[in-house]
Amino acid sequence: MTENRLEKKVATGLFWTFAERIFAQGVSFLVSILLARLLLPEEYGAVSMIMVFIALANVLAANGLGEALIQNKESSETDFSTIFISVLIFTTVLYYIVFSIAPFISDFYGIDVTDLLRVLALQIPLTAVNSIQQAYIAKHMIFKKTFWATSFGTVISGFLGVGAALNGVGAWALVAQYLSNSVINTCVLLVVLPWHPRLIFDKSSAKKLIPYGWRIMISSFINTAFNEARSLVIGKVYTSADLAFYQKGNQIPALVINNVDTAIGKVVFPAMSLVNDDLVKLKEMARKFVQMSTFVVFPIMLGLFSTADKIIILLLTEKWISSAFFLRLACIFYALQPLQTADWQIIKAMGRADLCVRLETIKKVIGLVLIVIAAFISVEAVSISSVITAMVSVLINMIPAKKLVDYSIKEHFQDISRTVIAAVCMIAVVYVVGRVITSILLGLMVQIICGIIVYLGVSKCIKNTAFDEVIDILIKIVKRRK
Repeated sequence: MTENRLEKKVATGLFWTFAERIFAQGVSFLVSILLARLLLPEEYGAVSMIMVFIALANVLAANGLGEALIQNKESSETDFSTIFISVLIFTTVLYYIVFSIAPFISDFYGIDVTDLLRVLALQIPLTAVNSIQQAYIAKHMIFKKTFWATSFGTVISGFLGVGAALNGVGAWALVAQYLSNSVINTCVLLVVLPWHPRLIFDKSSAKKLIPYGWRIMISSFINTAFNEARSLVIGKVYTSADLAFYQKGNQIPALVINNVDTAIGKVVFPAMSLVNDDLVKLKEMARKFVQMSTFVVFPIMLGLFSTADKIIILLLTEKWISSAFFLRLACIFYALQPLQTADWQIIKAMGRADLCVRLETIKKVIGLVLIVIAAFISVEAVSISSVITAMVSVLINMIPAKKLVDYSIKEHFQDISRTVIAAVCMIAVVYVVGRVITSILLGLMVQIICGIIVYLGVSKCIKNTAFDEVIDILIKIVKRRK
C-alpha cells in the first residue's frame, strides 16, 4: 500500500471512527443521564458490582485473538474462521463458569446479584463474535460499517433501557440496555459485513496466530483486572452507593477517552502494523498520535476538572454531588492515557506481545500494592491511587518506546509541551470566570466558550504543530466526504 493511499485510509477511518464514537457515546451518555435520574445510586451500584466480572470475561473474549488477525499482514479467510471458532468455543465455556460462580459472587458482596449476573453474562459470547467482526473491519479499514451497526444498536438499546426504568424494574433496566446493545450490534454486522463465519478450523492458522493473541489477551486481562480491582474493593469494603458515585465520576472523562484516544488508537494500530518494518515511519506515526490526541484530550480533561461540581449538579442533580471528587481525579487519570496508548501501540504493532505481558505485570503489581494500602484509608484514597499508578505507567511505557524506535522521554515531553502551556492558560481563565459568574448554567456556558477561545488562540500564537496537524486532518476528511 502506498503512503498516500495509507494516509487517505487513515483519514477516512478517523472520520467514521470519530463519527461512530461521538454519536454512539453521545446517545449512551444521554441515556445514562436519564437512567441516573430514574434509578437510585444503590441500583446503579448493584450493576456496577457485576460489571467487574463481565468486564474481565469480555477481555478474555474480545482481546488478543482479534488483534492477532490485525497485526498479521497476511490474515486469510481461513485465519478469520479459525479464530472465530476458537473464541466461540472458549467463551461458551467461559459463560458456563460465570453462570456457575454467580451465587458465590452474591455471597461475596452480601447482595443478591445472581440473576442479574447470569443474564448479563450472555453478553460474553456476543462480544467474542463482535471482536472478530471488528478485526475484519480494522484489517480492511472499513470503519463505516461499525458506524451503522453501533449507532443502530445504541439508539434501540437506549429506548429499551429507559422504557424498562420507567416501568420500575430498577437495575434490570441497565441489564436490558447493555445486553440488547450487544445483540443488535453483532446482528447488524452479520448482515452488512462481506465476511461471514465459516465452519473451518485450520491447525496451522491457530499455531500462527494464537501465541501472539493469547499474550495480548493476558496483558489486556491484567490491565482490566487491575482497573476493575478498584471497583471490586469499593463494592466489597464500602457500599454500593460509594461504588455508584465512583463509577459516575469516571463516566464523563471515560466518555472523552472513548471518543478521542481510543478512536484514534483503533485506526492507528492497523496503520502501524502495515509499516512495522519501517522504524522511522513507526516513530513518526507515534509522535503524531501523541501530539494530536493530547491536543484534544488535555483541554477537555482540565476543563472538566475545573467545572466538576457544576457538571454533576446540572446533569445528574444534587443526589450525585459526591461524584464530583471522583470526576476530578478521573480527569487527571485519563489525561495521561494518550501517552500510554501511543507507546503501547508501538509495542503491539511490532509484534512484541511478550513485552506487553511483562510491562503490564510490573505496572499492575505496583498498582495493586497502592490499592491495598488505600483500601484501609478511604474510598477517596483508592481513587487517588489510580492517578499515582497512571503516572508510573506512563514512565514505564516510555522505556521500551526508546529501545524499539528511539522515541525518547525527552521527545515525549517536547511533543506535549506547547499543548500543556495552552491548556494551563485556558484553565486559569476558566477558573476566573467560574469565580465571577455564580449561575450554574450561565457560568458553565461562558467558561466553555472562553476556554475554547483561549486554548485555540494560545495554541496558534505559540505555533503548536498539533493545532496545524488536527486542522489539516479535518480538512482532508471534509474533502474526502465531498
